[in-house]
Amino acid sequence: MSLAAALAAEALRVQALLDRLAAIGADPPGITRHAFDARENAAHALAASEAARLGLEVARDAACNLYLTWPGADRAAPRTLLGSHFDSVRHGGNFDGAAGVVAALAAVAALRAVGFVPRADITVAAFRCEEAVWFGLGLIGSRAALGILPPDALDRRRADTGLTLAEHIAGCGGDPGAIRPGARLLPPGPVRCFLEAHIEQAPSLIEAGVPLAVATGIPGNIRHAAIRIAGEDAHVGLPRRFRRDAALAGAEIFTALDAMWAEEDAAGRAMAVTIGRFHTDPARHEITVVAGDFTFSIDLRAYDAPHLAWLERRFHEVLDEVAARRGVAIDPGPRNAAPVGPCDAALRASLATAAARMGVATLPLGSPASHDAANFAATGIPTGLLLIRNANGSHNPREAMDTADLMAAAATFAEWLRAEA
Repeated sequence: MSLAAALAAEALRVQALLDRLAAIGADPPGITRHAFDARENAAHALAASEAARLGLEVARDAACNLYLTWPGADRAAPRTLLGSHFDSVRHGGNFDGAAGVVAALAAVAALRAVGFVPRADITVAAFRCEEAVWFGLGLIGSRAALGILPPDALDRRRADTGLTLAEHIAGCGGDPGAIRPGARLLPPGPVRCFLEAHIEQAPSLIEAGVPLAVATGIPGNIRHAAIRIAGEDAHVGLPRRFRRDAALAGAEIFTALDAMWAEEDAAGRAMAVTIGRFHTDPARHEITVVAGDFTFSIDLRAYDAPHLAWLERRFHEVLDEVAARRGVAIDPGPRNAAPVGPCDAALRASLATAAARMGVATLPLGSPASHDAANFAATGIPTGLLLIRNANGSHNPREAMDTADLMAAAATFAEWLRAEA
């Protein structure tokens, strides 16, 4: 059987697996697979059952990350890691994260079907809690696996349950006491590289009419989840010169950051700024009251570490300027950050070559979003990322990946592994 035929045979199984994942996460109008909870557990159990069907070794680490290993001829040789995550945002789509784990498993299944024997171990990983919505910190599973989880992370509380990350990990059978800065939880031995596939979170591939992109890099980000502006409540008749209007201060910050983004775009410096939370205090706001309290969040991202550092400095300058002009106090609150993840040039070239050999059209493209892959790149492990065409973005119920495009990613991985692993 040819590799192409094996992949074609695997496509039906892939669709069935995606359907089962959708059923696990069903939460109309979309999908919710809560991090460190029953639905994420069920998705991991489903992947483990697929691994058992394929004869793979199944292991879990202290953070409950899942590792599905195809033993190589030389167990001491550096392994290849592939994977992504299964958790989702609330009422999201079925493919963000899950597509990467499924594509990796499909590649392994097709290679086994044609009798391929890897020289070194190939491990498919499913990392826990990639989404930042649950604990206000993203990429938790891969950070823990690499020993780079922030020291305060285990004390963070999940947004809906109020339980700490440590309590949730313990509840899923993990060992939070073993999760420490510098303590890697990955399977023993060296790692040759990490590969991830993920749906694209913008319509660039739809626009280009191409099923797959080989990512050039992953942006780092700076996040503040709850920036508080403290002004002064007042009557709506108060003249402008006397006002300390927290809401207008928030609006001024928003427009200043958007103007900064437009300037960076015009200069060809890729970045993004997002204000996802933007509100007065619902317990106090009224139609006849000048708002004395305002809260917003920010996500700043860029592909170059010095550029990201400059953007952060400029952001704080904006806060200081608006605070002085509006007579308000601004508390940025806790800061979270994810590193810039440069994709390895040699992996980019070899992945593009593998795709071409399988008849898959690709283009080079920067990822608009952060992924677990960024942590591997930041710790010096060569990293490659495939982006899969997706019509309607992600983090919403309308994610629209075609199974044929996922199989293009699986084919690229399979051909790359046959040539390189």
